[in-house]
Amino acid sequence: MTKVPKYWNKAKKYLSKKDKIMSRLIKNYKSPSEVILTSRRDIFFSLCKSIIGQQISVAAANSVFLKFKKKCKNKVNAKIVSKLTFSELKRCGLSRQKVLGIKSLAKQMLDKSFNPKLIVKMNDDDAISYLSELKQIGKWSAEMILLFTYNRPNIWPIQDIGLLRAISKNYKKNYLPPEKFVGSLKKKFSPYCSVATWYLWRSIDPEPIQY
Repeated sequence: MTKVPKYWNKAKKYLSKKDKIMSRLIKNYKSPSEVILTSRRDIFFSLCKSIIGQQISVAAANSVFLKFKKKCKNKVNAKIVSKLTFSELKRCGLSRQKVLGIKSLAKQMLDKSFNPKLIVKMNDDDAISYLSELKQIGKWSAEMILLFTYNRPNIWPIQDIGLLRAISKNYKKNYLPPEKFVGSLKKKFSPYCSVATWYLWRSIDPEPIQY
């Protein structure tokens, strides 16, 4: 894990001034032990975790990932995953599509047809498009990678159910919250939407989200 993003404290002050509800959330989660947007800086690990976690509960995803990690002998990297058979991966609890996605990712990492170093030089939209070219990686997964692995400061993942639930709860809106209202929050919270997203997530989940 790396240190807290450099922009975090500045973002907290900015968001607190911009929005009363965000100010309250920031005060509620002010403990020195709070886990924030720390990152492994390991994109292969994070992408595998993202693929495994798609369309299943957090508990189920954690269970499958632990089996997957054990099968990799606790070394989740492209070289080891490429040597695992389809059946071995499927026995971890992975669907056929998820196995194909992970195997394809390992192959592209090894033959360098996917180059994570390029992402650093891209803006958010271009990075999302590039990541979305990978099998089993859509816009939501790409946004999670930018938020957690690259610690981009202004990610606002409006496909994320948790974020939408948190907006509904904190801003007293029906679920789903109106698209126009979600868009107005993005304008208000920019350029620190990632930080706002994290505090909104915390308001509905006691466990900090990590990838």
